[in-house]
Amino acid sequence: MGTEQEYIVQREVLDQVRLDEVAEKGNWTTKPSLSERVKESLRCSVSKLKRTVVSWVPVLGWLPQYQFKENFAGDFISGCSVASMHLPQGMAYAPLAALPPVFGLYTSFFPVLIFVIFTTSKHISIGTFSVVSMMAGTVTQRLAPDQNFIVNGTNGSKVDTEARDAARVQIACALALLTGIFQILLGLVRFGFVVNYLSQPLIRAYTTASACQVACTQLKFLFGVSPALYSGPLSFVYTVVDVCRLLYKTRLVELIASLISLFVLIVIKQVNFRFKEKLFVPIPIELILVILGTIITHYGGLIGKFGISVVGKIPSGFRAPFVPNASYFPSIVGDAFSLAIVSYTINIALSKTFAFKYGYRVDNNQELVAVGLSNTIGSFFYCYNVSSSMSRSLVQETTGCKTQVTGIISSVFMLIIIVKVGSLFEELPKAILSSIVFVNLTLMFMQLADVYTLWKTSKTDLLVWLVTFICTILLNLDIGLAAAVGFSLLTFIFRSQLPRYYILGLVPGTDLYLDIETYREAKEIPGIKIFRSSATMYHISSEMYLDALEKKTGFDLETLLMAKRKREAAQKRKEEKELKKATQGNQEQNKLRRLLNGRFFFKKSRMSEEEFPEGQTSTKGPDMGEVNWGYQRDTSMFKLDSVTSFQSVDSIKKFPQIDEEEKGRFSGSDTHSIILDMTTTSFVDVATVNTLKKIFRDFEELHLDVYLAGC
Repeated sequence: MGTEQEYIVQREVLDQVRLDEVAEKGNWTTKPSLSERVKESLRCSVSKLKRTVVSWVPVLGWLPQYQFKENFAGDFISGCSVASMHLPQGMAYAPLAALPPVFGLYTSFFPVLIFVIFTTSKHISIGTFSVVSMMAGTVTQRLAPDQNFIVNGTNGSKVDTEARDAARVQIACALALLTGIFQILLGLVRFGFVVNYLSQPLIRAYTTASACQVACTQLKFLFGVSPALYSGPLSFVYTVVDVCRLLYKTRLVELIASLISLFVLIVIKQVNFRFKEKLFVPIPIELILVILGTIITHYGGLIGKFGISVVGKIPSGFRAPFVPNASYFPSIVGDAFSLAIVSYTINIALSKTFAFKYGYRVDNNQELVAVGLSNTIGSFFYCYNVSSSMSRSLVQETTGCKTQVTGIISSVFMLIIIVKVGSLFEELPKAILSSIVFVNLTLMFMQLADVYTLWKTSKTDLLVWLVTFICTILLNLDIGLAAAVGFSLLTFIFRSQLPRYYILGLVPGTDLYLDIETYREAKEIPGIKIFRSSATMYHISSEMYLDALEKKTGFDLETLLMAKRKREAAQKRKEEKELKKATQGNQEQNKLRRLLNGRFFFKKSRMSEEEFPEGQTSTKGPDMGEVNWGYQRDTSMFKLDSVTSFQSVDSIKKFPQIDEEEKGRFSGSDTHSIILDMTTTSFVDVATVNTLKKIFRDFEELHLDVYLAGC
């Protein structure tokens, strides 16, 4: 055992004036002046131009330095793997946006190329995403519902699907354009921090509820039923009830195809996960399933025999670019802003996750511009809203992706598929695509476990999670997001307005000061109260801070100060009364003294000097009476009274007399110091200063010392 050593640190205790003197406080600044900054911004040089161009177009920075031998093999394998997922997911997610599958293929090509040029992230896969597709679908179905395109034919009324799809494509492209404009503008004004206002519980709850909404839309394909189309609040509930009501009409072939697809996808994805270290590349089960499903449907004649629902016509090649119809902007501005925030939030969350893992930096604002340009430029080529996909990004990362070249490789494969191969999948059953959507939502369904985690860690975050989830499920994606953000901001306001206050105590044998109500071993230091707030003190919470301080320390300031002032007033009246009595007594004694010691003009006294009593003398003078000097005034009593009176007044100021009833209001009769722990106070406003002044003034009047710690 080592011997304990004592360390004594001696240094000067500095006040603010002395600190400024020792540290040589000055008024200089290291920031350049406004004129210098303007000159620097206007100054042009080759190096500055290069830095500016590279910051806005990052591909010009990393592509010339690309190390082909070290990186290309991993990027090529990763690009092929991601392309094998783009095909089935693009075809599966396009119907979520109420669009034909071919538009999902377009969205898996053009935006990916644009994103590669402008992104600073290396590992995320941009393109179609279930939640974003679902949000876009609510807009297209709201503005172009089926009932607007009903025509009368020989077999009765039916929906003109070509006209409906054409209108929905116009709406989806306009929505993507406006979403991209919002994202670019926010990026240009350096507004990337806006994502910080969306807490992680809110984002995870919103994506989980969105996954439930997506799954709800796929139930009709899994069971082969045709429920009515619902939109707006409670559409989720209505759809589930309607599907359950139509279960007796389930098509057996489509249900079997769905169950087999779900089983195969789940098993193979588990194999990919468990043996990811041993497998050279993950098994592209989605692509394999799409190919097998198309072959079986075609050669088995399932369409003619059982009327199984398939994808339908997929035109080969690209369409000529067009300008989206801006007349839809007023009707979709709110949805576009919601999509801008949600798609960027998902994008930046994945980007930062991989950047942290592999040790490189991601520019928040540049990522906002990158996804905005992907949406904006893509909208001219029949693409709808894009975002990062969790499942594709994980595959891209685990298959050896090194750089953004992976996106170029996957785009090349998608180009081949769109031009030559896409039309081969016209007979792909929709039940298989729905199964792919369901299984890819597994990661988001697993976020339901957040409820248990948040219950153990933070009840407030759990409340945000539950409110967000319920609002999104019941009120739909757009209104649900607005309600969730509003509730999240309310919790922040309530947290700042209703912080937790506590008294700190020292844990024996340590230097830790903890809440005495939470930690049993934390003991108060005798005579000292250490008070702490869990949040900063400002104008909203300053009054509550003072109330909590009185409650926690046991000092009812108003009552104590009132009692003290009453005592002082009573004592003052008593002193004045005694002083008045003493003054009257002094006046009488002064009269007597003047009578005995003064000189009086008498006629000659009949008494001779011999006639005075023994011990008394007489002074005689011409025409003067005799003065008696034998009487001596005893002034000791007055001196004692004077000293006692002075000491009594001083004692009242220093040691106020408190009766037993008032002492009971104190938390401890030996308390002499109050320490305010200010470590959580990040700024000080006028209300805070006034509150602190009042605390110091009131406790000083009660003869208690107040200290600030951790300023």
